[in-house]
Amino acid sequence: MSNYRRAWHAGGTYFFTVNLLRRRGNDLLTRHIELLRRVVHLVRARHPFHIHGWVVLPEHLHCVIELPPGEADFATRWRLVKLEFSKALPTDEHLSPVRAIRGERGIWQRRYWEHLTRDDEDMQAHMDYVHFNPVKHGMVSRVVDWPYSTFHKRVELGIYSSDWACGMADTSGYDD
Repeated sequence: MSNYRRAWHAGGTYFFTVNLLRRRGNDLLTRHIELLRRVVHLVRARHPFHIHGWVVLPEHLHCVIELPPGEADFATRWRLVKLEFSKALPTDEHLSPVRAIRGERGIWQRRYWEHLTRDDEDMQAHMDYVHFNPVKHGMVSRVVDWPYSTFHKRVELGIYSSDWACGMADTSGYDD
């Protein structure tokens, strides 16, 4: 088994990518967007974190969150989001024998990608990546047209203009 090393930093700001187990043709996250929002709200009430940026696509999500000072446990937060979201859905997904034996659901990939942001430039690059992702995946041609994103709030705050990234090709270098 691989030795996964996580960057545990109290009060850190992290970029995450979290994927559904079966990505192809799966729209579970956008189909159940209100459930996902409620679950995130409930987890934040018990284990606070600040959302800087978030985008939900049909089968994966990206976010930039900041943990409270003195806190480094993002793993519990993600475990609870995945668990509570999964518990609220009907149990009709295909289960591998291993998942069935372990009593797991077949909804989420077990792991997720995490990156501790290093500085303001790194933070901005990840925020841009989060908000540009629906365009990258061909969901919309303009960032402002994707409804499941914090981009709209950032426009209201004057951080982005509503026409940000219009006509921009994806040069991010990131794969997801």
